Amino acid sequence: MTTAGDIMHTGAECVTEQQTLADAARIMKERDVGALPICGENQKLLGILTDRDIVLKCVAEGLDPSTVSAGELAQGRPMVVEADEDVEQVLRVMEQHLVRRLPVINHPDHKLVGMISEADIARGLPQERVAEFVTTICAE
Repeated sequence: MTTAGDIMHTGAECVTEQQTLADAARIMKERDVGALPICGENQKLLGILTDRDIVLKCVAEGLDPSTVSAGELAQGRPMVVEADEDVEQVLRVMEQHLVRRLPVINHPDHKLVGMISEADIARGLPQERVAEFVTTICAE
């Protein structure tokens, strides 16, 4: 059985809820990623911040990314999976909620251990399943 831990990329770095969107954008550029988890106290996962969020919810609204905090964009409860979950369950969660990135936590302390992106899925799964996943995610 292939698990979330098998296909995730490790070393996911959180941006704190107090850091600015400009800080987050610099981290994204340095790490060559399009999303960062937003973490609060005790590394509690508060949300996911994407490069698209920065553009649409800040820049396009005429706000200054050097003054808007990541926490201001953290909305709702982020979807997560545990590292030992079967990859088919991971795909079901992503397809059902139409998310392209998913934080991976460990059990039992629920600490962030990695992220799964579309690229991770493409590298870690059979081509037919990747095509099915992409079709589902892009259909909406």
